[in-house]
Amino acid sequence: MKSVITALALLAGAGVSAAELPSVEHFMRHATYSSARISPGGEYLAIGVDRGGQDVLTVIRLKDMKLLKVNVLPDDKSVSGYRWISDDRLIFTAIRKVGSYAQPFGTGEWYAVNADGSQPRPVIFRGSRGAAERSKEVFNEFFSLLDPLVDDPRNVLMSSSSARSRTGSNTELVMVDTVSGSRKTLASAPRENCSIQVDEKKAPRYAVCFDQKNEKGEYDTRTELYQYSGGDWTLVNNAQMGDGKQLRVVGTDKDGTIYASQDDGKTPAALGTIDRNTGEFKSLFQDPVSEVAGWVESPSDERPLAVITAAGIPKVHVLAPDHADTQLYASLADAFPGQLVNFSSASRDGSKIIVSVYSDRNPGELYLFDRDSGQARFLMKAREWVNPDNSASVRPFDFVNRDGMRLYGYLTIPKGSDGKNLPLIVNPHGGPMGPRDNWGYNPETQLFASRGYATLQVNFRGSGGFGKAFEDMAYGQWHTGIMNDIIDATNWAIEEGVADRERICIYGGSFGGYAAMMAPAREPDLFACAFGYVGAYDGEIQMTLSDTSESESGRAYMRRALGATKSERAEVMPVNHADKIDIPVFLAAGARDPRCPPENTEVMFEALERAGNKPEGMIIQSGEMHGFYDVENRVNLYSKMLDFFESHIGGNAGRTAAAH
Repeated sequence: MKSVITALALLAGAGVSAAELPSVEHFMRHATYSSARISPGGEYLAIGVDRGGQDVLTVIRLKDMKLLKVNVLPDDKSVSGYRWISDDRLIFTAIRKVGSYAQPFGTGEWYAVNADGSQPRPVIFRGSRGAAERSKEVFNEFFSLLDPLVDDPRNVLMSSSSARSRTGSNTELVMVDTVSGSRKTLASAPRENCSIQVDEKKAPRYAVCFDQKNEKGEYDTRTELYQYSGGDWTLVNNAQMGDGKQLRVVGTDKDGTIYASQDDGKTPAALGTIDRNTGEFKSLFQDPVSEVAGWVESPSDERPLAVITAAGIPKVHVLAPDHADTQLYASLADAFPGQLVNFSSASRDGSKIIVSVYSDRNPGELYLFDRDSGQARFLMKAREWVNPDNSASVRPFDFVNRDGMRLYGYLTIPKGSDGKNLPLIVNPHGGPMGPRDNWGYNPETQLFASRGYATLQVNFRGSGGFGKAFEDMAYGQWHTGIMNDIIDATNWAIEEGVADRERICIYGGSFGGYAAMMAPAREPDLFACAFGYVGAYDGEIQMTLSDTSESESGRAYMRRALGATKSERAEVMPVNHADKIDIPVFLAAGARDPRCPPENTEVMFEALERAGNKPEGMIIQSGEMHGFYDVENRVNLYSKMLDFFESHIGGNAGRTAAAH
């Protein structure tokens, strides 16, 4: 077993040397695994491994933990979306990563391979192929896996979407042969821009269709739900029907129960079931603050046993107290107090279960539970070089902002600290709409804590996980309401005695980089320094050079978020407020960043220089995109960042750090 963990660790990154404090590299190395799935027969484990700019897929044999195969795609493409399609065969798609702060994009290609690496087959290609593989060609179609059909060793169900217009696409349910690549259409969606859901019999049952405008013509996703019966689609729900609540189907368990979410656009969505005859929704769970962040699914019959909410530390809310697997889950959770336990995947018969465990101090562990023996066997750690006993704790907090809203966030407190009068790094997340900060092991904030800094992360208005209405508050509020939330959270930390008011810096990436410039412009005396990373600072650069600007929906989003006119966008963007930023600044960007092009960083540097506040440094890192991948580049970035913080707010542990 040790040899497998060592091999996977080598895939993830190089080793670290011992020192008085962990080196920067100790925190910046990539995890040993990012995901894992057991095969239907329970014999193999497929493991996704993040190597930075490229993800690969490894397979081990569980009985002896032998590493069988490492699947690596050419041209720096990454493996994603992998699933077992039989007891010993996998299917996966290819993606390209564009930075750690951005979602990767799919290439549209799919591949299949046996556990031992034999019979590798391209299933779907984009572009032209030779005569022998012409059936696998696609051009303007994109495929996503709907069901691996694990009892059918050859075929899978996929969704195929192809452009029908500049803003719309047609979707079909397709049976795909993973050997020949041949495809058979089973059903077509009722309209443009839909996803299709299948039922327990693997037949089409529902379609969720969407539009990207609200009644004001603004960018806003609205959905319609259609039901398939007798070869026809029937509209059963949209925002204009009944009480105006929107339904989204999330899955069907083995007994045919259909699970869905219902959203009124005002409060966090409810999770419940849909009557397959009447279409009536029955709520099973709804939290007044937090959306459902995840659920615990029965390894036996796919029934949701519990849901997880995450306003602060994740909470598990049981839905099926009498289910046998709920009792099993409870006993496993009791074995790991203070940590979040979940069933990661299971064999076909539910007898072998991969159990995941993590916490704010534990980066993650995998165990194999054997139902027959009643024993759980340790498999591997996500970061075997991390000792949870030496990690900092992450404490949830909440407070009421100036507008009377209760906001939630997290404080990472250095180990051994009493949590009082600390140098503080305020760390706004990216987005701002949709992403959020979570409780768990965060290498970045753990690095800061190891040098004596507390880190504050607040889920300001616009953050995901608190309902659509909360997300929508961010539109037009980037420079006002969101900055108020960040400033209010910082003042809360001062008032609570956590932060030394003279030693506070702000740092963030993507939108967080924007906030690292805009918050000090709004509140000049609050921060001692600011570090902006892959940030958006100029509205016209974003409107013309970013990959967001390449689609009409992306441009519509930016018009609603930043302003419809140049003058409106100018008011929102930090580059036009450089004269108000009179604290030390450091900037960093990726030279190949498509999301927030490096021109943002260059014009921000120039604007600050013209204002008489030339930044202390700027990194435009060659080869990197929207968030650095390469470990050496990450070590360089965070080493310079720590030096910057040390020179302005001085962490208590900074002077005894390992050489970086």
